[in-house]
Amino acid sequence: MSPRADHLRALLHAHRCADDAETGHKSRMLALLDEPAPFSRHTFEPGHFTASSFVLSPDSQSILLIFHSKLERWLQPGGHVDPTDEDIVAAARRELAEEVGLTDLAPEAGLLDLDIHLIPALTRTSGTEPAHEHFDVRLLFRAKDDRHTAGSDALDAMWVPLAEVNAVDSDSSVLRAVRKLGR
Repeated sequence: MSPRADHLRALLHAHRCADDAETGHKSRMLALLDEPAPFSRHTFEPGHFTASSFVLSPDSQSILLIFHSKLERWLQPGGHVDPTDEDIVAAARRELAEEVGLTDLAPEAGLLDLDIHLIPALTRTSGTEPAHEHFDVRLLFRAKDDRHTAGSDALDAMWVPLAEVNAVDSDSSVLRAVRKLGR
């Protein structure tokens, strides 16, 4: 096994799941780590790992969401694990810098949430990607201030009060993670 896989395996084993669905995600993620290339964005069967970040405002009252250009909904910043990323945490931090311009943030202890979701087939300049699953590992960060800049896959970014996240066009996995923040 690779150090990156060993690091993620340790984080997954330490994570306490909130419900049966998340427990199922955790089991599938641990099994994916035994596959030959679980971090490669070109592994489509069953899919590959991605890293996401839920960013709390400094006062812990809001969460930073991006309007995702391809999926056309408000989601947490995140994306693929690059070959140069040391581990899943480094991938999440890189995605934060690329998508909302936040750097030098340290994650809160442990993982916040686990999710597996279907990505529809997409046509890219390099060809068509088949439908596949993203095995999304989600971390929690706290912003030092309210500044951010939408970039790369983010058409826009905004702070959304935690109590109002259900009013934006998001998805159930974002709402589940936000519920965890309210506990």
